[in-house]
Order: sequence, then structure tokens, then C-alpha cells
Amino acid sequence: MLSLIDRIEATAERDYGLVTFVSGDDHQTIRWSQLHSEARVVAAALQARGVQPGDHVAVLGPTTRQLITTIQAIWLTGAALVTMPLPMRMGALEQFVAQTRVRIHRSDTKILVIDSDLAGFIEREEGDPPFVTLDELFANQGVTEAGYRRPKSSEDSLAVLQFTSGSTSEPKGVMLSHEAICNNLDGAWKAAAITRDEVIVSWLPLYHDMGLVGLLTIPMTIGCTLVQGAPQDFLARPLRWMQWISQYGGTGTAGPNFSYSLAARAMRRTEEDLDLSHMRVWLNGAEPVDPETFRSFFTAGEKFRLSPKGAFPAFGMAEVCIAGCFPEPMAGLLTDWVDKSALESRHLAIPVEPGVEGATELVLLGKAVPGLEIAIVDCATGEICGDRQVGELKITGNSLTSGYYEQPAETEELIIDGWLHTGDLAYTIDGSLVVCGRIKDVIIVGGRNVFPQDIEKVAGEVEGARTGNVIAFGIEGRQGAQNIIVVAEARAADLAEVARVIQSVVTDSVGIPPKQVILVEPGTVPKTSSGKLQRSACRQQFIEGTLAVLDLS
Repeated sequence: MLSLIDRIEATAERDYGLVTFVSGDDHQTIRWSQLHSEARVVAAALQARGVQPGDHVAVLGPTTRQLITTIQAIWLTGAALVTMPLPMRMGALEQFVAQTRVRIHRSDTKILVIDSDLAGFIEREEGDPPFVTLDELFANQGVTEAGYRRPKSSEDSLAVLQFTSGSTSEPKGVMLSHEAICNNLDGAWKAAAITRDEVIVSWLPLYHDMGLVGLLTIPMTIGCTLVQGAPQDFLARPLRWMQWISQYGGTGTAGPNFSYSLAARAMRRTEEDLDLSHMRVWLNGAEPVDPETFRSFFTAGEKFRLSPKGAFPAFGMAEVCIAGCFPEPMAGLLTDWVDKSALESRHLAIPVEPGVEGATELVLLGKAVPGLEIAIVDCATGEICGDRQVGELKITGNSLTSGYYEQPAETEELIIDGWLHTGDLAYTIDGSLVVCGRIKDVIIVGGRNVFPQDIEKVAGEVEGARTGNVIAFGIEGRQGAQNIIVVAEARAADLAEVARVIQSVVTDSVGIPPKQVILVEPGTVPKTSSGKLQRSACRQQFIEGTLAVLDLS
């Protein structure tokens, strides 16, 4: 079965699995079969409002039982789900409203389903599609499950229009068919050895591919148990993530790199008796996976019987639905120490002894999941690279996007002769993937490829700078050479000293002094809806002089 509708129905009919909705410290558990019955009613309500197979239905709201039920209901109508990110910062509401309206129109949305609490922020304007609140949709108004009209299954029809995070560009609408998603789900659960006995615990946002396709759709379609929290509840109290896993006997979860740092700090501080011994998959899908942060997380969890074998660093992207490369389950964190100079200047990953001077540690992200194939090609010639030769990562297989919605030129650049060009610099070791960085983000100085994350990591560790809120990029200098610019959110009594120390540690780390170190107001470094740093946007703000610069005097 390569249709989400077929798989959802099969899970409900066999009465597999539970789903627990967590809101703060309140928990509510139902069976997937009950959620399916409720989703059929909501699907009937959508059909009563004119939704037909092939339509695009956008959803905007925080993680709730209503939202998840609506997501399933949209698929049950044969329509495509259009993901709509929530505002990253309440101070940027005008930008959020403008971006939401652009996505609504760019996606040809037939109807927008919006949370009642957000409806007041986005008023319908002329030319907009109809808006309906979740409360209005669930009021039913005489609609019953018997009124639901089951559409014909269509494997090649659009299931999700997933907007990319836009970490290096304007967000694009990634088209994902039922067949592609089902193929990727199959590859993911096979590679991770997922069974119906799993208890998946997630707080990830459902407008992002990892939360939607990775952690929601797998349980919904195979019938394992899901414990679903909300991002705001995790961020308010990171220990909750560990508490949910302990309480429900979680076996698998996922999060970006920063979330493991927050969880580690919370575990070090707590006196609670948590049991994390059931966990076998701690998926880290951030860009990049920082080995020190990940190791520190497992060290902090030792007293809670947390096994480091469960470390599961992976590679994924919306353009392959989600899962690209997975490691062997319970293999633990595997890394590669290489000569940094050779990596930057000769594009070779030459192995060296761990921790020696001039070495850098990179994480192995596993092999392509079943159904996909990866290749590394020389960025200049397009020739296939051998092991430990750095080039662009390409992917082909049965779960690729068909392209970017209504953007044929960008689609032609993305997929060439059946291969998806990721824009990532990477190399392989016996088929296992190692990602070095994004091609567009690399800072080229004196023939060296300087990776911005190396700069951002050391700058973020400076006292007074806000870890995870530092961006490095290159600006054209004399004779085409690039200069390094560092923009860091900071909060300290002596800001000039923070800037001086950042200048020093970056120079020591990469051997090149930054042209400028700019400290900005907390909460102003541009990020995507999924929390990734937006280096291109920050660079543009620097050029335009619109950064929220702090006075160092």
C-alpha cells in the first residue's frame, strides 16, 4: 500500500497503538482507531466546505489533538496538507503574517484551517482563500462520520506541500506524493528496525518534516504508540522531554542538536529518578551534529540508565520526504578525526589521531535508507568521488520530491537526470555519509574552504555570547577574496570584551582573523521556522545595515 489513506485505515481497522497528547503537565491518551473516527468526521466537515481530492488545505496552529486530527482528516479527503510554520518570536509578528500570506498564495491553498488563538493575528483579506478555525471545524454543525465520502486512493497524488526551512534561501514548496512518503516511511522503519512495539516520544513541531513525516506519520501509519508534546512545553522545561520518555517507556525520539544540550543541562540539575533505559534511538538530525554536545548528553544521562549505544545521528531533508541516511541501530556515536587543513584546502578527509593539533572531528551519519542511493561528485567536474574525497552529495531513489511547486527553474536545478543535488559538501567512508557543510555557506579564504559552523561553535562558547545564536559568513573583499564576518547575540556587562574574546578565539581556531565581530540584540539573529540559522538572511541584513547592533561603548 503506497497511499497514506490506505495505511491509516489499516491501522485503525486492526486497532493498533495509542497516541498520548501532552499539554504542559496534562496528558490524554486515546487509541489511533478513535482518532481515526474523529478524523473521518472532520474530513466530512471539510468536504462539506468544498474540499475535494487534489485541493491544497493549509493548517496553522500549535500542536494539539485537534491539529493532529485535522492533519489526518485532510489526507482522508484526498487533499494535500500545506504546512504553515508558527512565529519563531512574538516580536516578529508582522513578518510572520506577511510570510504566512505569501505561503498561502504561493501554495494555491483552497482553505486555511487556523487555531482560534491565532485567528486574531491574521485577518482575511481580499484574494485570500476562506479561513475556518479549528473550533468551527470541530463544531461539526450536523456533520457526522456517516457523511464522509472516501476518495479513491491515488499513490501519485500530492500528500504534503512542505515548505523548506529556507536556511540558505527563500522557502520553497516541496511536493511530496503519497507514494514517495510511503516509500520513505518504509525505508526509515526498516533502517531503524522500528516495530509496532515502539513508543515514540516527540515534541517536534508538526510544520517541520522531522516532526510531521518522521515522528507523527510513522506511528499513525504502522500503529506504534506516540507520545506527542509541543515545542513550547519542551522549551519552557526541557526536562519534560526526559520525563515523558521515563513515564511512558519511550524507545525512540528525535531532536536537533541544541535540544540535546538543553536536555543535558536539565538532567544535570534534577534530583528526579528517571528511567531512560528503554531508549534505543536518540535521533539527532541537526545541521551539523556536534559530537561534544551529543556525548555530553549521554554523560549527563548515565545516572538515569541512558545507554550511549542509542546515539543515532542521521541525515535527512524535506526533498527526500525526511529520511536520507541512518546509522545501524545501537551502534552508538561514530566519528571521524581528519586533518582540518587538508579538508579545507585539498578537499580530502585524511584521517589523523583523535585530538591532535590541526584535527577536526566529524560525525558519521550512516548509510542511505532502503530505497535511496547516495553519491558524492566533484563540484567542478561532476565526476564521482572516491572515499574520503569531498564533493557535493547527490541522492536518487523512490522517495524523491517531484520538485518545487510552481517553480520549474528551481526544480531543474534541483533534480538532474534523476539525481537530487542537495547542495551539501560531504564525503563517504565505506558508504557511510559525513557532511561537512553547505556549499552556499562555505567561506573561501586563500583557497581554503572555511566552514561557518566551526567559527560559530567556538564563538558561541565565549562567555556573554548566546550559544546557538552566532552566525558567520563571508563578504567579498579585495581581489575577490572573502572576509569573515561574525554576528553574535550577546548579553553581558562588558560587551567590548565579549567581542574581543570572540575575535581572539576565532583567529586561534581557524587561523584567520574576522574582519568584523558584530554583537546584536538577543532574539534578533535570523532563524528558520525549525530553528536553523539563516546565514544568507543575516548576510543581507549586514549589507543593508539592518542588524540590531549593540553599542559596545
